[in-house]
Amino acid sequence: MNPRFTIALDAMGGDHAPASVVRGAALARKRHPDLDFLFFGKEEEICPLLQRLRALRQGVEIIHTDDAVRDDDKPSVVLRSGRNSSMRLAIDAVKNGRAGAVVSSGNTGALMAMSKFVLRTLPGVDRPAIASFFPTQRGESVMLDLGANVSCDARNLVEFTIMGSAFARSVLGVRTPTYGLLNVGSEEMKGHEALQEARERLASLDLPGRFHGFVEGDDIAKGTVDVVVTDGFTGNVALKTAEGTVKLYSEFLRRTFRHSLLASLGYLLARPAMRKLRQRVDPRRYNGAVFLGLAGIAVKSHGGSDALGFAHAIGVAADLAHHGFIDAMRADFEALTRAAQAPAQAAAG
Repeated sequence: MNPRFTIALDAMGGDHAPASVVRGAALARKRHPDLDFLFFGKEEEICPLLQRLRALRQGVEIIHTDDAVRDDDKPSVVLRSGRNSSMRLAIDAVKNGRAGAVVSSGNTGALMAMSKFVLRTLPGVDRPAIASFFPTQRGESVMLDLGANVSCDARNLVEFTIMGSAFARSVLGVRTPTYGLLNVGSEEMKGHEALQEARERLASLDLPGRFHGFVEGDDIAKGTVDVVVTDGFTGNVALKTAEGTVKLYSEFLRRTFRHSLLASLGYLLARPAMRKLRQRVDPRRYNGAVFLGLAGIAVKSHGGSDALGFAHAIGVAADLAHHGFIDAMRADFEALTRAAQAPAQAAAG
């Protein structure tokens, strides 16, 4: 059996908080019975919800605070004035060792800013990146950055690749992940200067896995590589485009099956297959974006997620912890640093 593991939850973050947070924790415990929870938020709202859920009768604690980060709060303002907010206190719990990870559905910018300020970045990491799962024809892949860094240089893209590779090995279970740089074409001469420089560096580095080279937008859904690396501007546009496309096709299917009586009868026959399709593309199954590069585990749940979506975000945090993700990523950066220093040391010797 795994030892008990505690996760700090920002109970007041998100559109449906605290109900989605509390119920999501109950669902997550069914899959991870070794989890304990610290709920940060308004006790008078959290406590009644806990009392209705038998799965959360033990192994939980409420840390009361009246302050919460709002969706429209600026990260710079929150850093100065949000020290007693439910989000900040949950992050502090990871820093001081009370919890092994933090999960929040709150303001993304504020969560990133406070997580970076409190938890700090790992040695060798210049900027953290937001990573998440993508369903593909081959299974699942990871993509980063999804919005933390609008503009990136070659060094950032190389760091993102190292972090994404560690994520794929730890969470997706891919021993030798393939990774590629998202570009406007797969040819080596395509792309701007930063992409060209990043490609040259990655081609020469001895990283776990295999560097595929450049990949295009349609390669994301194909599953051409296990790790898709790009800047935060492009990654966020790709993410929102994918989400919008799923909603569009869902609406097309709904209208098609309601078009006529014969189409409705066809839906009854196809209902088992349609149920599998909905489960396969359900965005709640892929909820839980990770702030990679921090010296602690911080997971961002979608602001509008329900209990099932939040439970999956908790599951991501638990999987990262159980598979030693932080240690794996730290080891990769240390190995890269040693490899970079070796030629200089040899010349000096």
